[in-house]
Amino acid sequence: MPEDASAARAAAEEESAFSHPPVDPDASAPYGDHPDQVIDFYAPRTDAASAPLVVLLHGGAWRARYDRRHITPFADFLARRGFAVANVEYRRGGPDIPAQSTGDDTASVPPAGRWPETFDDIAAALDALPELAREALPSADARRIVLTGHSAGGHLALWAAARHVLPADSPWRTDRPAPLRGVVALAPIADLGMAAKLEVCDGAAVQLLGGQDSFAERVPHADPALLLPTGIATTLVQGRADRDVPYEVAESYADAAARSGEVVGVTLLEDVGHFPLIDPAADAAAVVAEEIAQLAF
Repeated sequence: MPEDASAARAAAEEESAFSHPPVDPDASAPYGDHPDQVIDFYAPRTDAASAPLVVLLHGGAWRARYDRRHITPFADFLARRGFAVANVEYRRGGPDIPAQSTGDDTASVPPAGRWPETFDDIAAALDALPELAREALPSADARRIVLTGHSAGGHLALWAAARHVLPADSPWRTDRPAPLRGVVALAPIADLGMAAKLEVCDGAAVQLLGGQDSFAERVPHADPALLLPTGIATTLVQGRADRDVPYEVAESYADAAARSGEVVGVTLLEDVGHFPLIDPAADAAAVVAEEIAQLAF
């Protein structure tokens, strides 16, 4: 496809995904004292006594301008498919954080993520989730949890599922694998090294770890591609026409998994870009729901 046509299609896909009005949750609960440490819960729109719990981590390159509200139509879409949904907010890079060099001395970009707060929050949210879900959403079955996330949230989903294989000195390491049915990562920034090489989202992977000077030191604690095998069923769903997070990032993660002896599923969708995966109006969202259902039900 010609470059102009590809860019136009990507813009149209993004416009469609962001065209849906936000959907208010059925309940919310804090998992910490910071305003961003909150989880919104969506009850399944069915009469089932219990439903699998989908933990949803939003994307936006770990930057503050994107919060959980933009993914609430997708949370509602999953709820209408019979899932209970926990939509997790977390601290992201904002204007109070200095712009960070991504290796080019002449350029800096808005900050992505907070080190270590972004990771602190994901760990704390997942640790608190079973109890919070029991109180806020009794229909959620904490024995059937599927972790999913889009873009930067896909990275965080893969990372959260790998905490038991973090380096021994990592503050986020757990003694055992998380009790998950699996992970479905949507256009994830799954390999920070590859993302840095491709300058995904204007160098967001490097910024997430505090800049070029600290990248090498911190990446073993943060890169899902270095935290394998996990022993947890994992599927990546990726649009082949994604201009924001190229499919090569997902393939690099899958290759790393294979080298570790683990098989990771990769569902590549032709003629699909970055945002249809979370757009209730797009066919790709139904593919995502089916991938989640295969793990959850």
